[in-house]
Amino acid sequence: MAITGIGSGLDISNLVSALVQADGAPKAAQLTRQENASTEKFTALGSLRSALSTFQGVLDKLNSSDLYAKRSATSGDSAVFSVKADKNASVGNYDVQVFNLAQSSKVALRGQTNSTVAIGTGTLTIAAGDKSIDVSVTEGNNSLAGIRDAINAQSADSGITATVVSDPNGGGGSRLVLSSSDTGSGNDISVQVATEAGDTGDLGVLAYTPPATTDYEPTPVDPLDPMAPRVVSYARDANLSIDGLAISSASNSVADAIDGVTLTLKAAQSQEDLDAGASVSLGVSMDKAGVRSSLQSFVDGYNTLMKSINSLTSVTKVGGDEGEPLAAALVGDSSVRSIMSGLRSEMSTVSSGGIRILADLGITTQSDGTLALDSDKLDEALDSNFDAVSEFVAGDNGLMGRLDAKLEPYTQTGGIIEGRTTALQNTLSSIDEQRERLETRLASLETRLLAQFNAMDSLVANLSSTGDFLSSQLSSLPGVVKQDS
Repeated sequence: MAITGIGSGLDISNLVSALVQADGAPKAAQLTRQENASTEKFTALGSLRSALSTFQGVLDKLNSSDLYAKRSATSGDSAVFSVKADKNASVGNYDVQVFNLAQSSKVALRGQTNSTVAIGTGTLTIAAGDKSIDVSVTEGNNSLAGIRDAINAQSADSGITATVVSDPNGGGGSRLVLSSSDTGSGNDISVQVATEAGDTGDLGVLAYTPPATTDYEPTPVDPLDPMAPRVVSYARDANLSIDGLAISSASNSVADAIDGVTLTLKAAQSQEDLDAGASVSLGVSMDKAGVRSSLQSFVDGYNTLMKSINSLTSVTKVGGDEGEPLAAALVGDSSVRSIMSGLRSEMSTVSSGGIRILADLGITTQSDGTLALDSDKLDEALDSNFDAVSEFVAGDNGLMGRLDAKLEPYTQTGGIIEGRTTALQNTLSSIDEQRERLETRLASLETRLLAQFNAMDSLVANLSSTGDFLSSQLSSLPGVVKQDS
């Protein structure tokens, strides 16, 4: 509520408020301008540091020796085998023939009339290579289904699993089929049965040792005993040749045939192709595609950095030619000028190797300051002088390391940009403190002015009252002529 002077008739509250505001307005405006400018520059420096750090990540990737040590491997027929190579692989071409894949063992034990009929009790010892499990068969689990569940409960470490299948070739009965996860010769499944005097039934019908083989073909169904046990597949090594050298592998992943190269066999070649001597090509070469992709990332990363810097240093016209231009927070900033000068200087430096400047890689500077990549010229450089590309780009004296060294003083912890942002944070804290002091001073001023104006108002009121009294007394004196109203 406004306080109106009783004696003076003045709106003391609004008058004092206006005087206080007028006193504090210049300083408050100054602090606001300083705060806005500091905040904008603080945000802009954070954006600059982030953009520089992102670009440094691109430089680090190109400066890594692993990038140029990588090898690219290709298969002439990915349906026969796939291939990958590490940095230890030698560049070269190979002819591969795949005769057969590695197989695991699978056997079907003697069939029973159904999966729930009791067979007998005792102990089954199931072995596959150097792994085996002992399965106790009791009155509570002596059917095919019960034995299956008992085997699978112990199969975690052995790799041996069991299923029950209906076998139409076995007179419509059911069979316990055992499978091993281990491929390679010598891992065939065998089943032995041990019983004691107290055991019941005839668990021995499930005992089975696969017959020896040379052709690894499944055991055919015996027409005279269709429920007899048989081999579904024999455990077998993979067999292949590389440049005519015969190789066997217990696994379909072949990692020791060519240094640094791993083949994953997927299918054997047809017998017709093998009889004709057909082979599948395997090539190992430098990973030019990876280097090409990384150099494109360098161009893209540099252009992104330039876009960020341009937005932080731009001057935009507002309201036509006569309007005052709007300047970004880092216009004329010395750090930005130094960064750009350092980067451009390094990118224009001429090296002494087979690749002397960026233009030899097809990377050129455009009129707007961005980079462009000529893919054909880059491919030519990679094909004709791959080692020189690596020497120019990476290493202690490589371009990427030199560019990173120019940026590191600005982006590192405790570096130039962090020092400047810390100073701006201190400035913002100082502004807050100055505002608090200003508010305290203005509050004191308001209190003092209110006291002064109220005292004045009281004095005016007293003077007015005294005047009225004197006028009344004078008018009542004898001989005083009263004036007409």
